[in-house]
Amino acid sequence: MRGGGKRCRAAFGETIEIMANLTLVYGMRLLPADEIAAVADTPITLKNGNEAHVTMHVLEGSREQIEAQLKMSLDAFFDFYPEI
Repeated sequence: MRGGGKRCRAAFGETIEIMANLTLVYGMRLLPADEIAAVADTPITLKNGNEAHVTMHVLEGSREQIEAQLKMSLDAFFDFYPEI
């Protein structure tokens, strides 16, 4: 079962899946566009000792352009996870 969800019985006997609690990890920082030399992935250590990585994204433009790009990116991100 994806996402670590649990199954339970609903009305009329159908089985539904309840999603596990999730955590969205992100970071933001505004800098002058011409001062950035490199952006790298950021490691995350999980409780089981494994390591995951967060891909950093760069958005450039005016405030309005950045906000629009961020909203589109957020929508696209959740399109990768249709089950949630």
